[in-house]
Amino acid sequence: MAKLSNEEIQQALSTLDGWSFKNNNIEKQFQFRDFVEAFGTMTRIAILAEKMNHHPEWTNVYNKLSIKLSTHDEGGVTEKDIELAKQIESIVGKT
Repeated sequence: MAKLSNEEIQQALSTLDGWSFKNNNIEKQFQFRDFVEAFGTMTRIAILAEKMNHHPEWTNVYNKLSIKLSTHDEGGVTEKDIELAKQIESIVGKT
């Protein structure tokens, strides 16, 4: 899967609310009601990521979750990252 150009990344991000392109990653910060909701969401994302064989870089502090996506084998953002971001949005939307 080929690395996307900056223009392709910006175009894809225009369809993803709150995601930004920084330091060769697409990233977003989420906030939940509490730790249990944040961790439950992380668990659902982890199952999805494992099925896709594409794993996020993320951190969690109490009710906040920060996610960064890039395809390390390609040296940047690919369609795989955009697809995972869309799936993450779907999961978070159900929370």
